[in-house]
Amino acid sequence: MSVIVERLSKIYGEQKAVDEISFKAEPGKILGFLGPNGAGKSTTMKIITCFIPASSGKVTVCGFDTNSDSLEVRKRIGYLPEHNPLYLDMYV
Repeated sequence: MSVIVERLSKIYGEQKAVDEISFKAEPGKILGFLGPNGAGKSTTMKIITCFIPASSGKVTVCGFDTNSDSLEVRKRIGYLPEHNPLYLDMYV
């Protein structure tokens, strides 16, 4: 699976959560996504997995654009956010 992020930004009012980041996750490679609290990691993951739209930039997953082909992206990627969306008695 490939993920390509190009000049991705997300702005909430006056606050920039993500500021023009770019990177590639290529098949057969291991990529770590690290940073301090508030760096925009969760926001970036939410954009890549089509939970929220980007303010600007482009993201493709397996060649599918997250804006125009979000259903195809969602078929190909799984994401478990920091706060488990399942019932409290269901463990991951």
